[in-house]
Formats: sequence, structure tokens, C-alpha cells
Amino acid sequence: MCGRTCLTLDPNQIICACKYKTTKSVDKTNCKTKEQEANTKQIKETDSSYLSPEWRPEFNCGRKFISSYNVAPTDITPVLVSTDHFSEDNNGDYQSRVLVPMMWGMIPFWHKGDYRKHGLSTNNCRLEHMLSSKLYRGPFRRGQRCVVLCEGFYEWQTTKTTKPSERAAFLIHMPQKEGIIIYDKTTWIENINLLKMAGLFDVWEDDNGDKIYSYSVITFESSSKFNWMHHRMPAILENEQQINDWLDFKRVTDEQALNTLQPAKEIIWYQVSNLVNNSRNKSDQCNKPIDLAQKQKLPAPSSNKTLLSWLNVRKRREDCLASENEEKESNDSEDEGKEIQMPKRQKFSDYKKTLTKVDLFTDDEKKDVCDENSAKAENNK
Repeated sequence: MCGRTCLTLDPNQIICACKYKTTKSVDKTNCKTKEQEANTKQIKETDSSYLSPEWRPEFNCGRKFISSYNVAPTDITPVLVSTDHFSEDNNGDYQSRVLVPMMWGMIPFWHKGDYRKHGLSTNNCRLEHMLSSKLYRGPFRRGQRCVVLCEGFYEWQTTKTTKPSERAAFLIHMPQKEGIIIYDKTTWIENINLLKMAGLFDVWEDDNGDKIYSYSVITFESSSKFNWMHHRMPAILENEQQINDWLDFKRVTDEQALNTLQPAKEIIWYQVSNLVNNSRNKSDQCNKPIDLAQKQKLPAPSSNKTLLSWLNVRKRREDCLASENEEKESNDSEDEGKEIQMPKRQKFSDYKKTLTKVDLFTDDEKKDVCDENSAKAENNK
């Protein structure tokens, strides 16, 4: 299957990476002069050079392609389609191409209302059910074939019994020229070899007549090279001939196009960290090998100053409290083993004796106390 991809190039870089050769034939029957023949010869020589596909971003209700290390279904990504879908003026025996940003996840043509609420999982199209599917049969018969572009797609190993959050994640990509590392842009001194997957697209209109182009990736049973990781894999187009045959719906029949969908032989992969599990995580660590991603820390999430200030105050309080606890534990350890002398409680009888110990007075003091008591009694009367 294919549930997440990586595409970090901008539109101009994608156009350069999608250059292709033409095999346009030139009609010499209308050449009446030597000058015309010379011009025709020059045109024929240049026709075998590389052409760049046109970028057509005018659809999708204002939604645009945004490059990302973690592309998920419902995101907008560019796909290659035949120019014949947009123009009838394409003459000659070559297949011209155009790049059109489309939404990943085909919108059912019968759906009414919010296009995001059709409730179906359409990011992948099973090849075995394509011709019997109400959703995919029509686009295929109408020749609405496309090529989905990415630097690589992510896959999780489902052949082992583990929790979904603990499954090993991998990035699958095409081999690159010597010196080019797919996860290190500093090595991209020339165009990289993009991974290209066969897909189908359709056009959906809302109540206002605005169009949204959307696509699904075609998948089939995994080959012996890939089935240790997952039981399904996308239909990957590994060479220009396969791409031409899949896109050229006017000259290549449906049956011939289906024959071009074969298990990929040249794909390679490496394990990445589970940062990619969350589709909201767009970090550049998503496509790094797992050992590199674990060494590098993720960038701190953006937050407001109030929250940062509160966290700093809380940290200082926790440090102060921890310091007080350490001091208390230190004091307790010093007093440990010493006998604590509690003050002895005084009995009431002892307290009373201290007030009535007249035996300790002298005779003159006893006489003064008696005189004082007599005076108080007289006054009370």
C-alpha cells in the first residue's frame, strides 16, 4: 500500500526533475525549398532533446501544493498527465506531458456537499478491483491515467505482530546517481531520480462549478522482494517506456497499459524513525535514517512568550523546592542516631506546691503576707 510520501522539491525543481525526451516525427512532404528542408532538419535534431512539462496549478479551489517531508492523503501534490486531457492540438507521434497539482484521495463523482466528508478511503486503488469498481472503472476507461511523483514513500512493516505505534517504518526510493544521497540535499548537485507511481485521477465539481482534481495510487500484491515488509505495494514505473505507455491513453490501449504495471525490481529502502507516524509532524528528520534521526534533536515547537515564561517560573520553583528537600534530608541525616530529649511535662501538684511553699519564707515575710491578706479582706467588706 502507500499511505505517506516525501516530496520536498519546489515546483521549478520538480519541472527540472521531470524533463523527458520526445520522439516527434517531422513531415517532409510540405518542404518545397532547400531552406525549408534545412529548417526541418534542424527541428528534427532538436526534437530529440529534453522537454519540460508545463505546470498547471489553476484548479483545486485555491488549494496549492506545499512541499513536505511527510505528505499525507488529502494533501495536494503534483502528478504527470498527458497534455491530451487539456488540448486537442497535440499532433505527431510523441507524448507530451503536463504537471497538475491534485488532491491525494479521489473524490467520488457522485458525492454532494463538502468534498472532505465523503467517508471513503480512496488514497489507494486495488488493481484487482479496479475494473469492477464504481469509482475507478470510469476514470480508467476514459484514459485518466496519471503518474504520482515523490522522492520516496513511507511503509510500515506489518508482517510482524506488533502494536501499530511500534511498527518499523521505512522510506522506499529509487537508486540515485553516484554521490547523491536521497535524504541529504547538499548532495543534490543534479536532478534526483524521483519515484513514480501509476495512478488514476478524476475531476469533481462543487455546487458552484469549481473543480477539484484528485487521484488514487494503484496497488497490487507485493513481490518476493517486498513482501517481508508489507503484503501490498504501489505500482511503480521504473523507466521512460513504462511512463510513456501509461500516460499515452490515445495510442496505448487499456490492456496494453495494464501490462506495463509490473512489480518494481530496482527500489531500495532504509529504516526511518517513528516521527513519521504522526502526519502532523513535518520535521526534516522524517526521511533521515533512524540512527541519524535519533542523534539529532527535534526543533523546539513554536510557542508564545507567556507559556515560556510560565514554564521558566515553574522550573525555578521546582529547583528551589528540590534544594530545600536536599537540605532537609541532609539535616535529618546529621541528627540520625541522636536521642531527642523531650521536655518533661510538669505535674499540677508540683505546680501547686510552688505556689504554697510558705515554709521557704522567713518569719517577717510570713507576717507581711498575713497582713496583706487581712487588708484585702477588710476592703472586700
